[in-house]
Amino acid sequence: MGRLDGRVVIVTGAARGQGEQEARLFAAEGAEVVVADVLDDQGEALAKEIGARYVHLDVGREDDWRGAVAAVKDACGRVDGLVNNAGILRFHALLDTPLDEFMEVVRVNQVGCFLGIKTVAPEMTDGGTIVNTASYTGLAGMAAVGAYAATKHAVVGLTRVAALELAGRGIRVNAVCPGAVDTAMSRPDGAGPEATGAFYRRLVPLGRIGRPEEVARLALFLSCDDSSYITGQPFVIDGGWLAGVSIS
Repeated sequence: MGRLDGRVVIVTGAARGQGEQEARLFAAEGAEVVVADVLDDQGEALAKEIGARYVHLDVGREDDWRGAVAAVKDACGRVDGLVNNAGILRFHALLDTPLDEFMEVVRVNQVGCFLGIKTVAPEMTDGGTIVNTASYTGLAGMAAVGAYAATKHAVVGLTRVAALELAGRGIRVNAVCPGAVDTAMSRPDGAGPEATGAFYRRLVPLGRIGRPEEVARLALFLSCDDSSYITGQPFVIDGGWLAGVSIS
């Protein structure tokens, strides 16, 4: 018996990185997973490998959301869960951030999460789950990622409001707040994993960068009955980074 047996779950940004690990784990736990992304070749290959479905989805486009949800309902008959994982990160000092870049980060990270909730929740079965991907930077500041931090603060707020408004239907809404996770997105200027790992060893109390499968396990917890009395909460998974600065 898997912890998600019989559930239909949409995972956005699932073609690679953190979303890929969430899709793999959810499928292994018995979910009928819908891999949603704009990276069609990678997304379709992953879906085929894990026995999932693939839908093309640009999370910043409302029409894409409507089409994706309609396709899932037609194919599966229901939607029980959503993981709003898709996101982008840009590295710039706040005063050097072009407006177009800021708005693109908002469109994907913040608007994408909003549209996911807005489009999926009305079609979701009562008792469903929504997991939004916020960030360590959604609870604290971090230099050079101002647009990203602003959107992730917004995701935490959306999570709390959605949890209040959907509680009457038993739909639980929570957020994962990862620190640095070893994916291509977390490597500025194309830095390799070794250089990135060395950088974060100096900052993170547990002495290493996080792994995407660790975040996937937290998303699984928030999507199954193990978290049945939890809603409206941001869950930090950052190796102790938010706790403070170690002097040792």
